[in-house]
Formats: sequence, C-alpha cells, structure tokens
Amino acid sequence: MRRFHIKVYGCQMNVYDSDRVRTALLRRGWEEAADEGGVDLVVLTGCSVRGKAEQKVWSDLGRYALPWRQEGRPYVALTGCAAQSLGKRAFNRYPWVRLVSGPRHIGLLPEGIERVMAGERVALLDGNPQEFHDLDEFPEARGNKYRAYVTIAHGCDNFCAYCIVPLTRGRFLSRPAEDVLREVRALLENGAREIILLGQNVNSYGKDLPEGLGFAGLLRRVARTGADRIRFVTSLPQDFTEEIAEVMVSEFNVCPSLNLPIQAGSDRILKLMNRRYTRAEYMEKVHMARSRLPELGLSSDLIVGFPGETEEDFEESLSALLEIRFDLVHTAAYSEREGTPAASMPGALPRQVRLERLTRVNEMQDAITLSINRELVGRNYRVLVDGKAPKGQGLEGKALLQGRTPTDKVVLLTGTEDLLGRFVDVEITEAESWCLRGTVIE
Repeated sequence: MRRFHIKVYGCQMNVYDSDRVRTALLRRGWEEAADEGGVDLVVLTGCSVRGKAEQKVWSDLGRYALPWRQEGRPYVALTGCAAQSLGKRAFNRYPWVRLVSGPRHIGLLPEGIERVMAGERVALLDGNPQEFHDLDEFPEARGNKYRAYVTIAHGCDNFCAYCIVPLTRGRFLSRPAEDVLREVRALLENGAREIILLGQNVNSYGKDLPEGLGFAGLLRRVARTGADRIRFVTSLPQDFTEEIAEVMVSEFNVCPSLNLPIQAGSDRILKLMNRRYTRAEYMEKVHMARSRLPELGLSSDLIVGFPGETEEDFEESLSALLEIRFDLVHTAAYSEREGTPAASMPGALPRQVRLERLTRVNEMQDAITLSINRELVGRNYRVLVDGKAPKGQGLEGKALLQGRTPTDKVVLLTGTEDLLGRFVDVEITEAESWCLRGTVIE
C-alpha cells in the first residue's frame, strides 16, 4: 500500500485544501502516515504571503536530500500558494520535487500524483486567472473532527499593493451556493459542530453569480442547516454591511466574532496600500458592528514598515490600536512580494526599522489583549471542546483540552477526553494574552 504524509503551512485555506487532498488520497487506497519516515509521498502545502513563509518552504524541501540520495524516496508534491509562486524553480533546485500545483488546479492533483508515481514530473500551474479546477471532495478526513472549514470563494479582485494573493490564487470566483450548502450538510453528518466559512473577502460572495445571492443571504442559509456554530473570515471593511451584521444578530448560531483587517492607522499609508477606506470609514464599521453586537470579539490584521511609512504614520497605527482595542491583532512586518506594486515603491525601510516597529506594536497589543482578557475572569462561557491543547499538561491525570468561546477566544481546561466534541459551561479562572484558562462547571 502506498503511504503519504501531509505538511501544511499558512492560512485556513491551505488547511482546508490539504484536508480535501487527504480525503481524496485515502479514498483512492493510500495510507496516511503520522510522520515522513518510509513514506512514498509527501504533500507539502506551502504559503507565500510573506518572504519568511516562502523561505521556510525552501528550507523544508532541502531536508529531503539525504533520504532521496539513499532511497530515491519520498517524492514531494508541492502545492498551495508557494507552489504557484515558486513554480518550476522547485524542479530545478530539488530533484525530489515531482509535482508543483497551484491552488486553482487542486482538482487535477489526484491524477497528477498518479502520474508522478508512474515516473513523470508534473507541473499544474495557474496560467489563466479565471480558470479553476475544483476537487469534488468534501474534507471528510480532517485534522480537527469538530471544526470544519468551507471555502465559499476563491481568489481576490482587490489588488492591495502589498498582496500576492491575486497572483497566486487568481481572480475572485464564488462557489455556487448549493455546492457550499451540500458540503456544509455533509460535514455536519460527519461530526462537525462548528463551520468556518472562508474567503479572501467573504463579503464579495455572490457578486459574480447570476442568482444574486450575496454573503448575507448565504450566511443565513448556512446558519439554517443545523450547525451548532458558524464563523467566517475574512471581511474587507468597505464591504462589511449592516445586512451582514443583522444576520449575525438574528441567527443565534452565527458567532459574535469578526475579523476586520485595518492594515494601517494612517490614511496616507492606506491609500498607498490601495485599501479602499479611510480610518474614519473603518471606525464607522467598527461602531456599527459593536452597536449591534455588544459582546463582539473583534480581531484585525496590521502591517508595519510599509514603504514610505514615517514614524508619524506608525504612531497613527499605534493610536488606532489604543482607540479600537481589538481582542486580537495578527501583526506583520512588511515583506516584499515579487510582482506586487509595493515591491517597487520608493521609500523601502531597513529591516531593522520594520522589526523594531513590529516589536513595539506587539508589546502594545499584547497589553491591550491581556487587559481585555482579565476583565473576563469570573465570567461563564459556553465552550465547544474541540481538541487537546498543543502544549501543556492537565491535572490529576486528566488531559489539557482546548475550546473556543462564541467570541473566538481560546480556552484551556482540564478534563477527560470524553469532553471532546461537546459543549460545556466553563468559568474563566485565569487570563493570558493569547488564551483564557477555565474550569468546567459541573
């Protein structure tokens, strides 16, 4: 029996795509291995959003030199945005890479892997940004049985100046609503309790479909499939509407959590980034969402060190964090991506300046998050226990488990493994900047 191992870097879309590839291989008679030892194939799904992510892929690929020289195995299939970005350069550098496949050719992967096992080298790279070859598999074999991702749209048409996604994932393309709903129902029958809808900008859903069903309409229909909880990422600020907020209020199982990337607090930098909103317009969306959802868990994304960013621009980003008080912010130092407009902009900042600003912004946001989380100590939340904690041990021979509040805060708790997949009431007893700790209320 042929054996494979899957490695995933990057975003939830890479996790979702990898779970579907895993399912496809298992259904075709392959056996999955827990590690790379003695396998015939490694499927490596890589990220290229930042330079560091791509370098990690290059480094990981180099690790297969010794087993390749000794045994001629494993073959490596490189997929995801990293495959589209690196292209055939991976062939030139690493003889064990036998397949490269961009995200929009995922449907051709199973056949491509069979060709690889027959001795071919296969390149499935996206040339036409409007073309898409989908894989007709729902992610039955998932890393997390109780939480499941569902992509509702592929690609992006926004062309932010720093972003490589339109180059690696192509132009925006909505999935038909019936396909999404059919997949959600299959996941629920397969044990999923929480569904997370994915898209580079979920709010754009349906703009390219003839039936005219927008994201608010799709979200309501998904909420009525019987799922215990529904979440979604990511929402572009200019497209987040009162209609979407109203669905979040009126459908009890749509979680009061929202990722609304701000990216910069300076209007000058936002314009250079080709973000189609001002700071004031962003604040209006925040006020609108919070007025309707008082318990809203609000997260965001922020880039520091963008070309031309002055100290004054950076201070405006810091002041935005203080004013808005996000529950969580995913921060990054700007990274040049070949082919994007920002890569050739004047005013590139030294790496040391970018990292110094990243440290400052992280210190501020960590303090804000910790302050918010400490206010939750003593409160009770309904938590879906969805897995074992990746680090740490429980007490008295029990496991350290983890789950999430409706507002998407990670909660660690000690309990027996029969709690997995169940909703429990938890009292918050401790707060950290990245998680809460709690005890199950009997």
